[in-house]
Amino acid sequence: MTTLQDTMQQIGRQARQASRVMMRASGAQKAQALLAMAESLSTQRSALQSANATDVEAARARKLEPALLDRLTLSERSIDVMIEGLRQIAAMPDPIGGLSATTVRPNGMQVAQMRVPLGVIGIIYESRPNVTIDAAALCLKSGNACILRGGSEALQSNLALAKIVAQGLIAAGLPQHAVQVIDTPDRAAVGELITMTEHIDVIIPRGGKSLIKRLAAEARVPMIKHLDGNCHVYIDAQADLNQASDIAFNAKTYRYGVCGAMETLLVHKDVAAACLPTLAKRLSAHGVELRGCIQTQQLIPQAILATEEDWATEYLGPILAIRIVDSIQEAIAHIERWGSGHTDSIVTQQIAAAQQFQREVDSSSVYVNLPTCFADGFEYGLGAEIGISTNRLHARGPVGLEGLTTLKWVLQGNGQLRGH
Repeated sequence: MTTLQDTMQQIGRQARQASRVMMRASGAQKAQALLAMAESLSTQRSALQSANATDVEAARARKLEPALLDRLTLSERSIDVMIEGLRQIAAMPDPIGGLSATTVRPNGMQVAQMRVPLGVIGIIYESRPNVTIDAAALCLKSGNACILRGGSEALQSNLALAKIVAQGLIAAGLPQHAVQVIDTPDRAAVGELITMTEHIDVIIPRGGKSLIKRLAAEARVPMIKHLDGNCHVYIDAQADLNQASDIAFNAKTYRYGVCGAMETLLVHKDVAAACLPTLAKRLSAHGVELRGCIQTQQLIPQAILATEEDWATEYLGPILAIRIVDSIQEAIAHIERWGSGHTDSIVTQQIAAAQQFQREVDSSSVYVNLPTCFADGFEYGLGAEIGISTNRLHARGPVGLEGLTTLKWVLQGNGQLRGH
């Protein structure tokens, strides 16, 4: 009888074989596959939504958290975004084979770097079936093969999307095994995937802290990961307060479950009285529970006194922590102490403050006068993202096509020999 380990080894071998073909695939082939996937998504929309409805109904019965339910649901809009993302990625320049500037050495030898695929990428994710399309598209365009393991709560959606991906690959004459979706909910499959160093070059997890911690402890394959998105907006003393209110409201309420949602609002003491009461009314009317420091409570009586745990928490829900600070330095120090290195923003009209914030806040994305919910590869013009990395190596922030490639040195000569 075939064991799970045997099955995973076979998937790994197939992926490695497919990766050899994918690294040689032409830009035209890859674009053809992506456009075919976009067309299939459009024509098979009802079947996809039916499969997704099965997952959503089962998740509701299991009382899945609202943030996870939101991520699981494939709305008309989310399908449209997937289709548009596929078309955008198809239209992008092929990153593979591109050369850096060439340096000519004194002996006439030419030295350059060539962009190449990583190879085989294992992607582990929870709840979000749109990741199946995003991951497949980005890995395909960047010349990689991938093995996808979605959460059990999205199994029917992911299997329906896997068929669409396979149709696109076949239509372009590319190996069907270039994208494989693991079709078992058995968690032991993850344990196999993250230790298959002979078949997998990198693991990219997208999920909650428990998943990331497990993988960090057990994985033998290198990972590109982020633990959480404890994101901040700081309203500076020189902010346009109408703009600041809109940015903070959008950063919190756009979608509670995204990793770029604002979890803590920092406000300079000089403008707190002018902006917080009005903003608090907007947020409370939207159902957001407010927690704050003592100074915040004086301006917002309904706010619950915040604890250190509140400053450290990624709520992924309708809760916001608020702290009044004395200076931009104190705001930056708070982010350094409690932030997760994901995405943080300053609202200010003062150029010096904006420059200081972007220079000193050590996060993968740092904004000026924008809500943190823009933390998304699609919004950055990457077409889609494979995830948002808070690593320093080898990619940081939204990981698009370039983040799924590496460089090799290519040298050209005319018979030069190295002397003693």
